[in-house]
Amino acid sequence: MEAVAVAAEARELLRASFASGRTRPAAWRAAQLRGLLRMAAEMEAEICAALRADLAKPHTESYVHEISLVTSSCKFALKNLKKWMQPKKVPAGVLTFPSTARVTPEPLGIVLVVSAWNYPFLLAVDPVIGAIAAGNAVVLKPSEIAPATSSLLADLLPRYVDSSCIKVVEGGIAETTALLEQKWDKIFYTGNSKVGRIVMSFAAKHLTPVVLELGGKCPVVVDSNVDLHVAAKRIAAGKWGCNSGQACISPDYVITTKSFAPKLLDSLKKVLDEFYGKDPLRSEDLSRIVNSNHFNRLKALMDEEMVSDKIVFGGQSDEQQLKIAPTLFLDAPLDSAIMKEEIFGPLLPIITVDKIHESFALINSMTKPLAAYLFSKDSKLKRQFERNVSAGGVIFNDTGIHLTNQNLPFGGVGESGMGAYHGTFSFDAFTHRKAVLDRSFLGEAKARYPPYTRGKLKILKGVLKGNPLAMVQAALGCTGWA
Repeated sequence: MEAVAVAAEARELLRASFASGRTRPAAWRAAQLRGLLRMAAEMEAEICAALRADLAKPHTESYVHEISLVTSSCKFALKNLKKWMQPKKVPAGVLTFPSTARVTPEPLGIVLVVSAWNYPFLLAVDPVIGAIAAGNAVVLKPSEIAPATSSLLADLLPRYVDSSCIKVVEGGIAETTALLEQKWDKIFYTGNSKVGRIVMSFAAKHLTPVVLELGGKCPVVVDSNVDLHVAAKRIAAGKWGCNSGQACISPDYVITTKSFAPKLLDSLKKVLDEFYGKDPLRSEDLSRIVNSNHFNRLKALMDEEMVSDKIVFGGQSDEQQLKIAPTLFLDAPLDSAIMKEEIFGPLLPIITVDKIHESFALINSMTKPLAAYLFSKDSKLKRQFERNVSAGGVIFNDTGIHLTNQNLPFGGVGESGMGAYHGTFSFDAFTHRKAVLDRSFLGEAKARYPPYTRGKLKILKGVLKGNPLAMVQAALGCTGWA
């Protein structure tokens, strides 16, 4: 009952603040964004320490992948805020002459952001930036699976932003459930598809719109026409250099040809030795698995009978440290668990095909991923990949970096999510585009009003078909014949 009371109180406080109009002015929005900018700059050490405590995340990854992206989002929103808020004039149309028409962006109201544990600072604050820029009041529910970062956000946000309009509610399943039971004007959830379905079921009770940032099995297709060493480094950076594979856009499996696989394997092994040394479990540059549940889940994927003999590199683990070494598999069976569910960890299966184009059908036989990657110098192959593979985003010759571009939408399709954010798309995610038409009292078209006659209908038909004479007749108030 306490969780329900806290959720209801937070919602009512924000409802009152929003109703007062406090969040609408550009000055208020800009002040909150500048507050988040200051927080990211002044509290860098504390944020990195929390991420280290939750995930053993290296300082470089914490800054580059989380703090700097929050900073970039804030600066982009501040630069474009007034332009985004401006009503947009549109053609009024002949049928409503004389009139003017515009599309006016307005905030949705009070929104709920439920964030994830794998990038617990970025994925909590980035959606909040969009909600603030759009003029909403926000409740943020950080992930309890990253407790240090959750506690830090609960402490820091009231010190840097307006706590009457932006609140943090901590807790676990009970608290999240209590929040979801409330009526919101939008829910933004980042996480897995299982919980995404639960979020949607709660939202449906109130007809609440949702953005779901999910995940899926992100494929990497490697053609033989590549700069192999560069490709291997970029795959490794996107997999193990991004929270040890615990990322929604992490490469989940690789597809290459049977003839090219040995070369790719050899290059990946060299790169992994280069990055993490001969004993990767001792590397300070490799994040740990978030908790024992996820560690055991990953171990079960590795130890499955049909998969365990497919390990061609790595495989070491340390349960006490919650670390698993970068591990490569060659031709794990497609019906194995590691190829059926999202891995979300440092395991990377390599699947071989006879011809590289066969990768398209293999990818499309699975659920649509959040990202799909192709390494190739072949322009024709790139065009075919873009045209034939459905994914939240497509990246050529790198992994994961598309989310750094504020001009690109970031979001999934199908099982990998719905809705998008980043840059203007974040503003749009939390905005209602209101149609506004302002008509003069002049220009009465009597033909539109009862009693209807054949003459009036003839004039109306002419107007609807764009007939100039009929338009003049309507404008002059003609009614035709009975």
